[in-house]
Amino acid sequence: MSTTTAPYSLEPLKLGAVARGLNLKDNVSPEVIAQIKQDVTKHHILIFKDQGVISGDRHVEISQWFGELESTFYKHPKSPHPDVFRVSNDKTEGCTGVGRTGWHIDGSFQPAPFAYALYHMVSVPQNGGNTEYVDLHALVKSLGKDQRRRWDQLWMVSDRRSTSPRPLIFSHPITKQKTLCFHLGMTEAFIWDKGTQQERYTNLKETGEILDEIYREIVKNDGELIYSHKWEVGDFIMSDNLSVGHEASPSTQHHRNSIGLRVLHRTTVKGIHSPTKEYDPDTED
Repeated sequence: MSTTTAPYSLEPLKLGAVARGLNLKDNVSPEVIAQIKQDVTKHHILIFKDQGVISGDRHVEISQWFGELESTFYKHPKSPHPDVFRVSNDKTEGCTGVGRTGWHIDGSFQPAPFAYALYHMVSVPQNGGNTEYVDLHALVKSLGKDQRRRWDQLWMVSDRRSTSPRPLIFSHPITKQKTLCFHLGMTEAFIWDKGTQQERYTNLKETGEILDEIYREIVKNDGELIYSHKWEVGDFIMSDNLSVGHEASPSTQHHRNSIGLRVLHRTTVKGIHSPTKEYDPDTED
């Protein structure tokens, strides 16, 4: 186990790291907050354990360490705060069906995708209910040269028509590593070679083939790039939304009579960088 200068220990996982020893309900100094933000950038997700139940107000305060909050989702009457998105496997307890439309980053349709997402598990089901994460930097690096070149020619068109097209591969605004702007369940089409004489939109069949290709790359080699997080009571996850794709596992929507009640709180931090293509794919990683 490695440690940082912050008053918590870090245990690296397949993706992300588990953080122990810091109570997020206590006052946290600016120096520790700065360290946490660095560790989120480095590890992509930090999983703070043993936090008990964090109030909606405190969840929002922690989220504001990373920037201004922004949410585009439905409100639920039992949400503890207007900026906290409450999801569940019981519609009387939270919004249902969330995260089950396909692998994605949050806010891919926004002028700038959300920069961070912060999750807190309030009620853990007895079985199942995992959230799956994939390292998008590793995914791009794992592509073959020809496939990487093809993906670099693609721009995503969200099914929300008010959104301008986004490059499928773009540079992370902080680390400059290559990542993806995508949503396998909310994409209307792709554009090949946007801004050139060869520019063209994909038809329905070709769009589906590209989405299937992205999916196969995510799950390839028995999911070697995927980390499946099994939630425990009090888990609080801070995620770099631009570095990791995610999807709710099918069991997140199993009836509470079969697995127990699942309630998850989530906030999202407003993005300030629209995905851009400012690099030569032949010369940069």
